[in-house]
Amino acid sequence: MTWTVYGISNCDSVKKARKWLDAAGIAYRFHDFRKDGLTPDTVAAMLAAVGAEKLVNKRGTTWRNLDPATQARAADDGVAALLVANPTLIKRPVIDTGDGWSVGFGKAEQAALAARRDLT
Repeated sequence: MTWTVYGISNCDSVKKARKWLDAAGIAYRFHDFRKDGLTPDTVAAMLAAVGAEKLVNKRGTTWRNLDPATQARAADDGVAALLVANPTLIKRPVIDTGDGWSVGFGKAEQAALAARRDLT
């Protein structure tokens, strides 16, 4: 199964993840959600797997530039529509391994992906 890496091409974390995946020989498809967009179904799958608290990046410029009323939508049922309309609000990278999802690319995420690779 080919994994899917969601992110934006100029993000340092995405670059690091792609370099690691290449070095590990893991087949993946890159989906640049700034250029390619995101469907409501994809965002719903991400949210169902990891939850809004983990998926929404509240530390970035995109979040800070939103008005308070729009930010409040992230706390209710409007979060999916908010992420589809503003995909750079999503923490990066998001990796779909086919049997699970990973958000971010710290040491814990790398270890979990390495372990998952051995299962696929």
